[in-house]
Amino acid sequence: MSKTQYFTADDGARIAYLDEGEGLPVLALSGLTRNVHDFDYVAPHMVGYRFIRMDYRGRGASDFTGAATYTVPREGLDALQLLDHLGLKSAAILGTSRGGLIGLVLAATAKDRMLGLCLNDVGPELERGGLEVIFDYIGRNPAAASYDELAAKLPFIMKGFEGVSAERWGQEVRHHYIETPSGLKINYDPALREAFLAAFEGEMPDLWPLFEACTGLPMCLIRGANSELLSRAAADRMRAARPDMVFAEVPGRGHIPYLDEPESVAALHAWLGKIEG
Repeated sequence: MSKTQYFTADDGARIAYLDEGEGLPVLALSGLTRNVHDFDYVAPHMVGYRFIRMDYRGRGASDFTGAATYTVPREGLDALQLLDHLGLKSAAILGTSRGGLIGLVLAATAKDRMLGLCLNDVGPELERGGLEVIFDYIGRNPAAASYDELAAKLPFIMKGFEGVSAERWGQEVRHHYIETPSGLKINYDPALREAFLAAFEGEMPDLWPLFEACTGLPMCLIRGANSELLSRAAADRMRAARPDMVFAEVPGRGHIPYLDEPESVAALHAWLGKIEG
């Protein structure tokens, strides 16, 4: 993996990113509490592309800037400013969960900066039950004293995931937590909890206009077959609206697929092939 680099956003926040490879630029935007390591598993399958990843503000190696700044529009602006920093007019967007929502907002507000959009287990219609799972854990340290202890618990906690190796669970906990003498700690700003809960108070917003804004962009949807956030019915509705959209459903995966599954890799390559023409 290449060395972490940084750029400064227009409000002074220092944002971390990775920039690897050459070719068509793909900007990978991670899940809500995640960081560049969300894409470690798929990175080896991105040979022939310029693969760019960003730690959102408040996550990973980026500055913690406070709950008021942890919003989809601000994170989308940071993504555009990263493209500006790299001298890129446009990029394909691979968005996992939160990253997919950012991609949808960018399609509505900065479509000329996008070559295409791939949504990893997210869409314009989200299940309340899946959101409530996130409400339960976001901003809280896990009840585990060590990486090994949490890795051993994950197969029982992550019920939608089947056939995941002990090695993969070990990688996951190291990507997203810090081991300390007093137990595991989250590696993002706890204030993200306040921002996320505020964003989903009351009625769910209608996000379908954002999906409709993607008209003309090559699209891909990857869904975990056991996802509690993106229902099969929502995925079917998305496919009906965009019959040209590349689609894959990944067996044995909940929210979110790791993206190195054969189904995921095939879908990504089909989508990128459409962009390249």
